Amino acid sequence: MLRALPPALIAVSLGACAVTPDLDPRSPIPLQDEYAALPAFDTEPVDDWIAAFGDPELVALVDLAMEENPSIEAARAGLEAARAQARVTGAGRLPSVDASLGTTWRDPAMGSNTSYSIGLDASWQADVWGRLRDQTRASILSAEAARADWRGARLSIAAATARAWYALNEAALQTELAARDVDTRTRQLQIVERRFERGVARSSDVRTARSALASSQAGLAARVRTQAAAARRLETLTAQYPDATTLAAGALPELGPLPYPGEPQGLFERRPDIIAASARLAAAGFSADAAQKALYPGLSLRASLSNAADDLGDVFSFDDLVSQVSASILAPIFQGGRLRAQRDQAEAQARQLAARYVETALTALREAEDAIDADLRLAERVAALEVAAAEAQAALELVERQYASGLATIFELIDAQTRLINANSQLISARAQRVDNRIGLHLAIAGDYAAGGGYAPAADE
Repeated sequence: MLRALPPALIAVSLGACAVTPDLDPRSPIPLQDEYAALPAFDTEPVDDWIAAFGDPELVALVDLAMEENPSIEAARAGLEAARAQARVTGAGRLPSVDASLGTTWRDPAMGSNTSYSIGLDASWQADVWGRLRDQTRASILSAEAARADWRGARLSIAAATARAWYALNEAALQTELAARDVDTRTRQLQIVERRFERGVARSSDVRTARSALASSQAGLAARVRTQAAAARRLETLTAQYPDATTLAAGALPELGPLPYPGEPQGLFERRPDIIAASARLAAAGFSADAAQKALYPGLSLRASLSNAADDLGDVFSFDDLVSQVSASILAPIFQGGRLRAQRDQAEAQARQLAARYVETALTALREAEDAIDADLRLAERVAALEVAAAEAQAALELVERQYASGLATIFELIDAQTRLINANSQLISARAQRVDNRIGLHLAIAGDYAAGGGYAPAADE
């Protein structure tokens, strides 16, 4: 998509603290119409970035991670706890009613030895200044933040699973390359030994070839260890026993052009961490208001019905019930500065969350710009390394023929093989880095996916 230049500046207003205007940090973030690193060509957005890799095994792994990963379950439990807390806070605005039924036994020498009592008490705290309403709103917004955290956990685990899967495949490709290197070094050693037996090679050539083979064998062992660690990481994400038995497909996906990432302001509507930070900031604003209103007088109403009798049947007599209704106004006079300190604390926390909101937004924009820019650079790197690997292969074949004819030294042969292995290894790493970066882009822009219900499964909310 063509970039719109010059970019418009969009001020991001942190208006969550509208109830307490003095807490509004008003830290504007200049947003552009398009990402600065976005190339000037037309592409389409991706509706399902997991499926876009064309890898059924990846889809199955993400399905499994969405179902089994304990971090997602922990985030889900956190959401349920936040919603329960919101109900607890909201209940404070409603009247409370308590009923009691009691019996008392006394020494028979003092007369009747058993008496019964009943009571019904109702109380209600009038929300004159809206303090309870602010506390309820803060709790509801905290629950909204917890829901965003849960969605963020699902998105993060999906991306981590995809990254772990392709890290395993990269490790498998590197292991395969290291094994081929060992085979080649072994074949070269045999050639050197035959030449030594014919008296056309020196003993130092044999030792040099043996040293090169041993180095390759050491490299293979390191690659095998890396592959096993990558398998264990993937198994941990999918809550399987980490025994490194997961098999890699041994291939990396071929990536197409960079998909359209959307507009920067879209992050503020999609990124779970930004949504959570915004909700927490708004909640902090209401909490600060509630802390301020705690300094004002409060009105409480109370009503009660009670009766007591020596016979259980008499305590339910309507004629004998004693009723009482009272109202009270309670105003804080002196509490050692506790309420004012709580107000100051709430206001400071609101300002802290406002700064973190800006920090979170800037980090999100940076991550998206980094991923867009890196995709182009990594594509260029992959293309260059493909040329380097092809040239190194041709050079090795030439040097091998020259060495067999006595026209090249053992050092030239080892150097050619080393250059080929390094070029192929770097090519594998560059392709894997591009895949990893593409996953990071979809994570940065909170891209949609369908595997496992996606990151925002409405049916589970």
